Amino acid sequence: MERSLSMELVRVTEAAALASARWMGRGNKEGADQAATEAMRDVFDTVPMKGTVVIGEGEMDEAPMLYIGERLGNGYGPRVDVAVDPLEGTNIVASGEWNALAVIAIADKGNLLHAPDMYMEKIAVGPESVGKVDLDAPIIDNLRAVAKAKNKDIEDLVVAILKRERHAAKIQKIREAGARIKLMGDGDVAAAINTAFDDTGVDILLGSGGAPEGVLAAVGLKCLGGEIQGKLLPSNEEELARCKKMGIDDVNRVLMMDDLVSGDDCIFAATGVTDGELLQGVRYHGHTGHTQSMVMRAKSGTVRFIDGKHSLQKKPDLVIR
Repeated sequence: MERSLSMELVRVTEAAALASARWMGRGNKEGADQAATEAMRDVFDTVPMKGTVVIGEGEMDEAPMLYIGERLGNGYGPRVDVAVDPLEGTNIVASGEWNALAVIAIADKGNLLHAPDMYMEKIAVGPESVGKVDLDAPIIDNLRAVAKAKNKDIEDLVVAILKRERHAAKIQKIREAGARIKLMGDGDVAAAINTAFDDTGVDILLGSGGAPEGVLAAVGLKCLGGEIQGKLLPSNEEELARCKKMGIDDVNRVLMMDDLVSGDDCIFAATGVTDGELLQGVRYHGHTGHTQSMVMRAKSGTVRFIDGKHSLQKKPDLVIR
């Protein structure tokens, strides 16, 4: 995979963020998502790669673009699997809350799990805690392991978990253990990535969220030296059949990092749409848009934070071909 793709992918996430941020706080998550998707698709056409979407907006009959199986890129360059979430946090943008991102992850062809669109139980940690946690272990054991790895008391840990009724029992156990909790309305890709940065204050992600988002987070954490484990949670026979169709016969098996993203190389890029612990959201000043992005590559271990200043007069469609 060519290293120049890193900056090309940032161009794509920047465009999606600039387009969708116009919808912040307007109560229209569909409009925000469509704006991000259309902008991302336009810029993808200029990227030198032969990409195939393995995680996208849905099947071809569900999504007009960025659907699973769609070919992306200008037809030249490496063959890669592509996982996209044009707007990770549509509800966040609609209500003007924190941690909405435009996200892309790529890996060499055949190296990303084709995760079906269903729930996945997850545990994610940063580099210090790699190999110390177990998705099947009791919550208290994982909290003790992370506290020891990070040289903290359990009372000093911060656990990120989606604010959902299904998590009530987990939240109670976390509180009984004495750990602190950061409840999220949405956005568990950002929360998983945050575990790898001390400045965010997040030590561990727990709970269930979307399986596609689990793969996106896995690529990011692989670049950062962190870890995520997942277990698919099909809720009906149709979802169970989908798992088997994608080659996942044992849905009770814990999926490790190499199951989610294999090989020694992958790239993760994200641009903030709204403010978060790690990235600032889009700012508009006159005819200029300001973005903050991050891009990282597993093979080199390089992590870049990029501040962008975009002339919306010279580039009204967010792309120059």
